[in-house]
Amino acid sequence: MAVWAISANIELTQSTHDMAGLDSDTPVPIQIVLHQTSRVLELTYSDGKQFRLPCELLRVYSPSAEVRGHGPGQETLQTGKAQVGIDAIEPVGHYAIQPLFSDGHYTGIFSWDYLYWLGDRQETLWQDYLQRLAEAGASREPVAGSDTVSDTGMQSAAVSRPRGGCG
Repeated sequence: MAVWAISANIELTQSTHDMAGLDSDTPVPIQIVLHQTSRVLELTYSDGKQFRLPCELLRVYSPSAEVRGHGPGQETLQTGKAQVGIDAIEPVGHYAIQPLFSDGHYTGIFSWDYLYWLGDRQETLWQDYLQRLAEAGASREPVAGSDTVSDTGMQSAAVSRPRGGCG
């Protein structure tokens, strides 16, 4: 288990908020704990909310260009990610983290507000993901010897995602 304690007293200046796309009302994590055995990222926010985000959810909703594309309709459904974990996490300024996933994916930059958005909508996002997998005839489980990223589009009318960071 890895723990990142982020000071609750981080003073975000207006320029930091503008640069990171945050505003003074954006909750920031005061603690981030990676549970590697259970493959869960636990975040405790300054407003008291706590989220336990499975690594698989983070991987399939990565804000990277590899997953989201470069515009609407270019999304790629991620398949075979049931066993994905996070090997390392790098901080990105005072506004985000960049996880290194066990499948080699590392280009997603997860801003505090995007992680909060994922946590707040976790159940809806998960159900949307399972539905898209079923519609594509795809699986969460990896297929031995194959690329685990499908070229199936992941556009969904049910879930509108903020654009967030891109990598």
